[in-house]
Amino acid sequence: MTDADLDPVELEILRNQLESVAEEMGKVLIRGAYSPNIKERRDCSTALFDAEGRLVAQAEHIPVHLGAMPEAVRAVLELDPEPGDTFVVNDPFDGGTHLPDVTLVSPLAPESAVADSGAESDDAHEATDASREIVGYAVSRAHHADVGGMSPGSMPAGAREIYQEGLRLPPVRLVAGGELVEDVRDLILANVRTPEERRADLRAQMAANDRAEERVGELLADHGDRLLAAFDAVIDYSRERVETELADLPDGEYTARDFLEGDGVSESEANGGSSDRRSDGVSDDDVPIEVTVEIDGPSLSVDFSGTAGQVPGNLNAPLAVAKSAVYFVVRCVTDPDIPPNHGCYAPVSVSAPEGSLLNPGAPAAVVGGNVETSQRVTDVVFRALAEAVPERVPAAGQGTMNNLIIGSRAGDFTYYETIGGGAGARPTGDGTDGVQVGMTNTLNTPVEALEAEYPLRVERYALRPDTGGEGRHRGGLGLERSVTVEERATVSLLTERRRHAPQGLDGGGAGALGENRIDGERVGAKTTREVESGTTVTVLTPGGGGYGDPSERADEARECDRREGKVTDEE
Repeated sequence: MTDADLDPVELEILRNQLESVAEEMGKVLIRGAYSPNIKERRDCSTALFDAEGRLVAQAEHIPVHLGAMPEAVRAVLELDPEPGDTFVVNDPFDGGTHLPDVTLVSPLAPESAVADSGAESDDAHEATDASREIVGYAVSRAHHADVGGMSPGSMPAGAREIYQEGLRLPPVRLVAGGELVEDVRDLILANVRTPEERRADLRAQMAANDRAEERVGELLADHGDRLLAAFDAVIDYSRERVETELADLPDGEYTARDFLEGDGVSESEANGGSSDRRSDGVSDDDVPIEVTVEIDGPSLSVDFSGTAGQVPGNLNAPLAVAKSAVYFVVRCVTDPDIPPNHGCYAPVSVSAPEGSLLNPGAPAAVVGGNVETSQRVTDVVFRALAEAVPERVPAAGQGTMNNLIIGSRAGDFTYYETIGGGAGARPTGDGTDGVQVGMTNTLNTPVEALEAEYPLRVERYALRPDTGGEGRHRGGLGLERSVTVEERATVSLLTERRRHAPQGLDGGGAGALGENRIDGERVGAKTTREVESGTTVTVLTPGGGGYGDPSERADEARECDRREGKVTDEE
């Protein structure tokens, strides 16, 4: 069977069926999960891979999860997986991204997939595990609200090594031959603060992967080897489409530079040296990220030489995370209707020096790299490509996930949320208000769910007027979210764009800076603090940059801004 044997109509049907399997996996995971972070915020992702470990289909979930998934499958392939196995992994240096993102990888070997493709269907149902053929892999990745470590929520602002961030799992069998490996499960649950929640969320992930095997088995029964031929065909189709899109972009080298606002580690802990320091002793030194993007016909290469070296704090990001950010940008500047799979990324190469911020060595702390550094990588690659294709690139969005973690050291609860802000204005329209941008694609936790699940009370949740950058098209507004903690707890904040504002494009103004407050006191972008009952934590998120000359904004649009309260000053 060759790709050419599939006509376009059949290929489109099979592609949609494969993508529906990935989407159904996500629904099973979300509906089966116990933690609000997964069942409400949907901080999870699901995808299908072929037997070679190539992405075939994905649900439209979290960009930073999806782009890095191939590394998890690669790590599992090295361990000779067998039908009936499920591997669990979160080690950022061996297939993971950061420790709270727990990934399950399961070989797909439905009973209809036997080594002898000519076997009758009755024989297929009697096949043993040894005779079943692995035709692909189901992958689910979910952010678990606690995986141990030095502070509740496993995202400590001051971590200096990965051991402080939580339980580190190289790829290991959680299910072997269809049977749960209880020792591995119990080891995981013994090292987290909310074990029953983790137990339920892991079950939901296993159920999602099981559903994938069931559905792929049904597709194999319907289509036989034509389904396997479709794996290659959809990848080839996407690769050809992306190569055509890249060939239409102007060849050349394009560069950009941006900064992270300190790594959250005190000067003394960072082995001395000159530093801008906050009153609490934490370094606020800028951490540069530099990129050179080269477009050469149907290929695109991204080189992060010039980026800062590995830092003492937790903003280091595994190369897989940097690749995720690059892949996301490529998807944004090419046709979004191209099916997302391995073929989209085959024409794209990404490199960063070993030992650098974007390719650190163990045991570097990395928990903030996945959530914050990935956002800055997105910004800087967009900025470089704005020189090549300004009509396809938006102004900078808020550029941060505004991570807020509140938890009890006794293990009673761990609350985690990323908070939306302003999206950058586009060449053709205003930015969106109060949304997640860049590498995350989660919902908020509804106030009712938050207050029902945790000893927390939401005092205020609203858009911030006057925070979108001015321009022909205005940037989106940031948000204000104030939460009162009703028992003693630990609060961690991992945020950005508190000093360097999201920039506009083509003459547009910058979005407003974000700000963090605890009981009204302004605190740093990266902060972990013990608080008493009754403490109020407020996160003011950044706005998006504007696009185009502000003097060109239509009078009707200005009036609409004032009428809707987006702008309160007189213009």
